[in-house]
Amino acid sequence: MPAPRKINIPAAYNRIPEPWSPHVAARVNGQEVRLAKIDGAFEWHHHDGVDEAFYVVKGEFTMRFRDQDVAMREGDLIVVPAGVEHMPVAERECWIMMIENAGTLNTGEKVTERSRTDLPDL
Repeated sequence: MPAPRKINIPAAYNRIPEPWSPHVAARVNGQEVRLAKIDGAFEWHHHDGVDEAFYVVKGEFTMRFRDQDVAMREGDLIVVPAGVEHMPVAERECWIMMIENAGTLNTGEKVTERSRTDLPDL
């Protein structure tokens, strides 16, 4: 059995070199706790059969949906239900934590230049 591992979340962001590059902070019961820096707009996407939770560690961003925008600030949490199209947009660098099924592609149903597989551990 592996030994318990402690990670300091704010300090971990110093090891993330660029925006839109999620890293795995922890794995729990088939879920991954992912950390990412975001800056600018991502792309419209959805995740078939997978809910996705976003928590703002530092900064702010807007979670865009086709029918509304939701302003997200430090300490806010939002769950994007499976199949719902969304696009995160940050005017300045923002630090987010995401929780989703292990192996979920960050770009959802399509593979693009921003798709990340084999996410690095922190």
